[in-house]
Amino acid sequence: MKTNILKLIGNTIVIGGILLSFSCSQAEEGYTNMSEDIVMKETGETPSLNALEIKNEAEITDIDDKKEVIKESIKIIKNASCRIKVESVEKATRASKKIAARFNGYIADERFMNTNYSKENRFTIRVPRDNFDMVLDSICGLAQFIDHKNISTVDVTEEYVDISSRLKTKLEVKERYETILRTKAKSVEDVLLAEDKLRELQEEIEAAQGRLNYMSNKVSYSTIQLDIYETVVPKDEPQKYVKSFTDKATDGLSFGWNLLQNLFLILFYVWPLLLLGTVVFIYFKWIRK
Repeated sequence: MKTNILKLIGNTIVIGGILLSFSCSQAEEGYTNMSEDIVMKETGETPSLNALEIKNEAEITDIDDKKEVIKESIKIIKNASCRIKVESVEKATRASKKIAARFNGYIADERFMNTNYSKENRFTIRVPRDNFDMVLDSICGLAQFIDHKNISTVDVTEEYVDISSRLKTKLEVKERYETILRTKAKSVEDVLLAEDKLRELQEEIEAAQGRLNYMSNKVSYSTIQLDIYETVVPKDEPQKYVKSFTDKATDGLSFGWNLLQNLFLILFYVWPLLLLGTVVFIYFKWIRK
């Protein structure tokens, strides 16, 4: 009997504690809402969103900003190679160029090959990295069949940060040497030593800047290596080539013109004989007679 009474008392205490905490939380929430209403009435503001929605929006904006900062700080080079079969290489090539231009891309190089069995066009597309996936998916949508599609990424963030920090240090050292050259170099030997060191630093700075520019270009513009081909029904090659009437007429005109030129040129080579023959003819025809 005593045990049951103790259990009943314990359960009553637990239930009372739960009810008390619940009432306290409700009172606190009501007090908060009432305080916000009082502040809005005093300031003359009209509530458009409650505090919780404003807080959530601020958190979402902060997260988006952080994602954007992280995205800009990460340096990733994206490349893709794709080989597709199409119905017409010419039409697919024109469509691919229009897709690249629509997304601010350009054609880096192009190589067309036509054989007795197939037509193939290989070209390289450079597109901004944000449009990489859209361009690749749009071009693959032109295919009758995709032979392969490979995407590779290279993270150069560590190298980019390392070169940037080294470049910053070299620029600071260069500035100190320039200060020394302007203010503290007194003798010719000091001037020559400072100028030689500045020349070495300038070469290293230019090399680092060139490497950074190269990586920045590779990061900002992704590369798509595209192979487009179509199959062609093979045609039997003729075993003997027979010239047409037009080809024969052209060859005849060419031969006659060459013969006329050669006959005219012969006159320049045998003019002494012609002159001698003319003299002999005149002598026997007129003088001797």
